[in-house]
Amino acid sequence: MLLCMRFFVVPALCAMAWAQSPDGRAAFQSRCTGCHGVDGNGGEHAPTILTTLATRNDEELATIIRDGVPRKGMPAFKELPPGEVTSLVAFMRTLTQARQGRRGGPPVRIKVTLTDGATLDGFAIARTSRELQLRTDDQKIHLLRKAGEQYRKVTSQADWPSMHGQFSGNRYSALKQINQSNVGKMAVKWVFAVPNSGRLQGTPQVHEGVMYVTNTNTVIALDAGSGARLWEYTKQPTQGLVGNARSPGNNRSVTIAGDRVFMQTDHAHLVALNRHTGQVVWDTEMADFKANYNATGSLLAVENLVVAGTAGGEQGVRGFLAAYDQTTGKEVWRTWTIPAKGEPGSETWDGIDIAHGGGPTWLTGSYDPESKTIYWPTGNAGPDFNGDNRKGDNLYTCSILALDVMTGKLKWHFQPTPHDEWDWDAVQPLVLVDTAWKGQARKLLLQANRNGFLYVLDRTDGKLLLASPMVKKLTWAKEIAPDGRPVMNPNSVPTTEGQLICPAVEGAANFFSTSYNPATRLFYVNTLERCAVYTRRVTPPWQAGSGYSGGGGRRDPDDKPRKILRAFNIETGKPVWEIPQEGPGDTWTGTLSTAGGLVIFGDDGGALAAADAATGKRLWSYPFTENLHTSPMTYMFDNKQYVSIINGSVVYVFGTE
Repeated sequence: MLLCMRFFVVPALCAMAWAQSPDGRAAFQSRCTGCHGVDGNGGEHAPTILTTLATRNDEELATIIRDGVPRKGMPAFKELPPGEVTSLVAFMRTLTQARQGRRGGPPVRIKVTLTDGATLDGFAIARTSRELQLRTDDQKIHLLRKAGEQYRKVTSQADWPSMHGQFSGNRYSALKQINQSNVGKMAVKWVFAVPNSGRLQGTPQVHEGVMYVTNTNTVIALDAGSGARLWEYTKQPTQGLVGNARSPGNNRSVTIAGDRVFMQTDHAHLVALNRHTGQVVWDTEMADFKANYNATGSLLAVENLVVAGTAGGEQGVRGFLAAYDQTTGKEVWRTWTIPAKGEPGSETWDGIDIAHGGGPTWLTGSYDPESKTIYWPTGNAGPDFNGDNRKGDNLYTCSILALDVMTGKLKWHFQPTPHDEWDWDAVQPLVLVDTAWKGQARKLLLQANRNGFLYVLDRTDGKLLLASPMVKKLTWAKEIAPDGRPVMNPNSVPTTEGQLICPAVEGAANFFSTSYNPATRLFYVNTLERCAVYTRRVTPPWQAGSGYSGGGGRRDPDDKPRKILRAFNIETGKPVWEIPQEGPGDTWTGTLSTAGGLVIFGDDGGALAAADAATGKRLWSYPFTENLHTSPMTYMFDNKQYVSIINGSVVYVFGTE
C-alpha cells in the first residue's frame, strides 16, 4: 500500500515500515515517488524534499520521518525500524537537483560572482531574475541583488531586533529618509501572507537583513528587502492548553542576539534557534503548562541573558520573571511576582488567593544598560474582578518592577493599581527616556497605564513625578495622590448587579506601543474612551485546566467608544494635540515616531496613518480590510527606509521609492 503525506510549507519525507531488509532506493521508489516524484523534486501530492535535505543533517531527517510534521499534514512513523530509517536517509542523500531554483522551489547549488570580484558558492534558497538568497556551506545566508551579470550583497543598515526595536521600550526611530515631505508617496513594496495563522498580534523583527515573523509556535525568516522566505520553524499547537496563548497568532515577538533567535512556545517553553537555519539549539521549559502557564512572546535578550515572562493571570498562576543563559538555556535567576507566605510583600495578601494570585509577566519589558536594570510590567491580581479572598494591595501585581539584571534582585517597585478588581494590569510598554524634566536632567520612565492615568517616574528610584488623567472617561479615581496611590471615587468597584465604571476592561491603553520623540518632546498614545459595566461573582476553587475569574465587564449600550491619538507634554500631562478617530473602538494598535517628523499609528477606521509629529496634521493613510491588532515598526534595508505592520495574517512593508 502506498502512503503519501500531503502538506504544503515544510517539505516532507515519505516513509513506512516494511518487513524485508532495508533497501533505501527500493523503499523510496515503491513508497515515496507517488507523492514526491521519482527524483524527490516534488509530485502531485507533496513538494520537493531537496530543500530539507540541503538544510538538515541525518539525525534531523530521521527525526522528521519518525515524528512527522503533523501541523503540515505529515503523520509520525515512530514504528519504523532504525535500520530502515538510516537506509532511506542514505538514499535520499544521493538525490540531485532536477530543476532550477526559484522562489518557493528546491535549492540549487550554484556559484556566483560578486561586484567586488569575490565569489560565493552554495545553495540557492530562493531566486528570481532580480535577486538571490544563497546559503553557503557554513550555513550562513547571503542576500544578493542582480547587478548585470554579477551580484551585490545587501543587508540592513538599521535593525529592529526586539519587540519595541530598542532596549528603552521607546518605539522611536532616528531614521528620517521617510519624512513629512515624502510620506504622502509611501506605498506597499511587498507583502507576505503568514500561512496557517489567525489574527496575528506581533511586530516583525529585523536583524542583518533578515525579518523574523512570529505565529503560534512558529518563526518565519524572510528577506527583509523582498519577503522571500528563507526558513521556517514550527511545531504543533499544544493540546489541553488554557490561556491567551490558545488564540491562533497570539505571539508578539522574538528577540535576537548573536547567531540566535529566541522565541516562546504556547506552552511556556523558551527556545533558541540558529538564526541562519531555524534549527533548535536548545529548548527550556519555563513552567508547566498543566498548571495553567502559557506564553505569548515576552522576552528580551540583554547582556548574556534572555529575560522572559509568562502568561496565565486569568488562570490563577503564580507569576514570575526569569533569566536564562543565552548559550545553554539554563535558568540563571527567577523572581516571583507573588511572594510566598512570610516573604516581603505577603503582608499585602489577606486571604487564600495568594496561592493563585496572578501577576503574569506577558509583555516585554525594557532595559537600562548603564545601571544594569531591567524594568518589567506585571499583570492582574487573581481572580479578576473579585478581591474578597485577597484583601490588601496584592503586591507585586499590576506593578512596574525594577530588577538587577544579573541577579533578579528587586531594586524598587511602583504599583499604579493596588488591589486590582478591574483587570487593569500594568502590562503596557515602559518607555525609558533621558531628558530635562522641569529644568532638571532626569532619567525617566513613562507609562500610559490601562487604568487611565499617564505616569512619569524617576527610573533610578521609582519616585512618582507625575500622574495625570489621559482620557476624559475616567470615573474610578479622583486623582493619584503624591505617594502614588489612587484617590478612589465611591461606587467604583464591580458588583453582582453591575456597576458602570470608566475606563472599560480594555483600558484607556493596553499592550500596544507608545513612543516619545526627543525632538518634539511629546509622548504619543493611542487612547481609548470607553466605559463598561463591571460585574462580580463567587469564584469557584482553582483547578488546573480552567480559568480563574470572579466576574467581567460588558459593554454599555449607551456608551459610544472612541479611539483618540493624543500627544502628551510629559511635564504637564496635558495633550498638546489629538486626532479623534472614526471607528468602533476595537483596534489594538499603537504608535511609532521618527526623526523624520512623523508619528505613524494605527487608525481605528481601519488604516495605517501618518501625522506631523509636532502638530498632529494628517499626512497619509493606507486602508485595510480589517482592524489592526499590531503596531508599526521601521528599518533600513539596502539604504532604503521601510515601515512595516502586520494586519490580520499579512505582513505589509511600505516604502517611498
